[in-house]
Amino acid sequence: MALRARALYDFRSENPGEISLREHEVLSLCSEQDIEGWLEGVNSRGDRGLFPASYVQVIRAPAAEPPPPARYANLPAGGFEPLPPPAAFKPAAQQPAPAAAPEPFPVPPAAGYPFPPAPYGGSYQPSQGSDDDWDDDWDDSSTVADEPGALGSSYPDYEAAGGGAAGRYRLSTRSELNLGSRGGGHPAGHPHPPGGGGAKSSATVSRNLNRFSTFVKSGGEAFVLGEASGFVKDGDKLCVVLGPRGPEWQENPYPFQCSIEDPTKQTKFKGMKSYIAYKLVPSHTGQQVHRRYKHFDWLYGRLAEKFPVISVPHLPEKQATGRFEEDFISKRRKGLAWWMDHMCSHPVLAQCDAFQHFLTCPSTDEKAWKQGKRKAEKDEMVGANFFLTISVPTGPGAGLDLQEVESQVDGFKAFTKKMDESALQLNHTANEFARKQVTGFKKEYQKVGHSFKCLSQAFELDQQAFSSGLNQAIAFTAEAYDAIGDLFADQPRQDLDPVMDLLALYQGHLANFPDIIHVQKGALTKVKESKRHVEEGKMELQKAEGIQERCNIISFATLAEINHFHKIRVRDFKSQMQHFLQQQILFFQKVTQKLEEALHKYDSV
Repeated sequence: MALRARALYDFRSENPGEISLREHEVLSLCSEQDIEGWLEGVNSRGDRGLFPASYVQVIRAPAAEPPPPARYANLPAGGFEPLPPPAAFKPAAQQPAPAAAPEPFPVPPAAGYPFPPAPYGGSYQPSQGSDDDWDDDWDDSSTVADEPGALGSSYPDYEAAGGGAAGRYRLSTRSELNLGSRGGGHPAGHPHPPGGGGAKSSATVSRNLNRFSTFVKSGGEAFVLGEASGFVKDGDKLCVVLGPRGPEWQENPYPFQCSIEDPTKQTKFKGMKSYIAYKLVPSHTGQQVHRRYKHFDWLYGRLAEKFPVISVPHLPEKQATGRFEEDFISKRRKGLAWWMDHMCSHPVLAQCDAFQHFLTCPSTDEKAWKQGKRKAEKDEMVGANFFLTISVPTGPGAGLDLQEVESQVDGFKAFTKKMDESALQLNHTANEFARKQVTGFKKEYQKVGHSFKCLSQAFELDQQAFSSGLNQAIAFTAEAYDAIGDLFADQPRQDLDPVMDLLALYQGHLANFPDIIHVQKGALTKVKESKRHVEEGKMELQKAEGIQERCNIISFATLAEINHFHKIRVRDFKSQMQHFLQQQILFFQKVTQKLEEALHKYDSV
């Protein structure tokens, strides 16, 4: 008796080693033993691989050929629990086999398939360089996050505004989906079969099998499918409002700035270890604190993990050697200053508890730093729960047209691609031009100056008094060209370097947006799938509307972030281009002044 199975639902393969199924399709099984909720077999098209055991119903019928050998028969069956059969179907033994079922195609020879990936369970781990280790007295292995006053105590103004309010409310999206038939304990990488009892609840929106996609890792999928549940404090709410340009993040009621000054080399362990500390002075507290680069790196990791639909600006790159050189320290400080400006300018990031703790915790209060650090690392409003904190406009006219949203997001995607290409080109051009100014131009102008000097020295051989004025004028001209060469070498620091610093910051933003767009696109795909199920009569309209409502939340947040990016981009590039042209004018005025001074020397000849 050959082992066969009938597909109860459509299944689309998304990973190597899996095969797609069509509803009512008959498959040939390699073995009746499932492998952690998966079976191996051959579909009617001759494709061989893995598929969810709960998506098929095993049947037995006479067959002339033996079943194909199982490739995974020797694998241990421990680990994940097998997926339960759908509640709407009876066991295979109680259902008759379909009449005149087609015979499976012959099994083609093929290599073994890889086992499906384990569910993603990691989180962002900030990179650690030689100058950014955590082996100091500001961090230890103890957990003190549960101690009172860990976060919020250092900035009462934000608590008064609602950030530290005691009000908490529970939000859950589970009630809108029939999740009772899904069972528990299933690995994230295993799809759940559609559950339910009635005709319209026989299907649910499927889960992505690529558990490493940004849409899945960010928690976007779990939120859209209604699997998020948690308590949200009043201060954790992130409001999206409708502005003149569309959805926008609600402005920070207490805007502030923070300067980064006086990088100093400090030591510990009796001078055995050295590091650079930067002085931070937030305008809303006026109290200076000192932070090392590793503290910036830790904060970036927390924010990048917490806010999947917000572009957290990238930090300046690390450097393993030469990190105590003056030029490197100066360049890093300028990069951190740009980073801090974008952090303070973002309505959401500026009010984040972890960022406020970073800015306000006294440098000498080790206990308070540890408390805030541990509490930030234990933040529950991450992943799918993060989306529960987003509050969007409601009422007539506040809804979104998903087709229009898709068009706007596609347009922004094309914009970021073009901007990234042009930013790379401008950065390359500016870097090459700066190199020429520092080396080539300086050398050429000084070569001209040296030639004039040689001419002056030759004329000095003539001892006639009437020629001494000319000799001095030519010698001054030589000095002028030598000075102009120095001006060219120093000029990139004034105009081109700031432009390249800004481009580097925006290249980090542009690298963030593909993942942000992927989350929104993933949510939109789930909405389309739910609408198709409603049209086919497989899903209740209420469930599909719940999915669309949660997709709208992600879309509102995505459009708000896009609008903030454009707003800050216009501000930054306007300011930087004005600065660049002003510095260019000043530079050529200096060059002109040198030439005019040389010219006036000939008036008395």
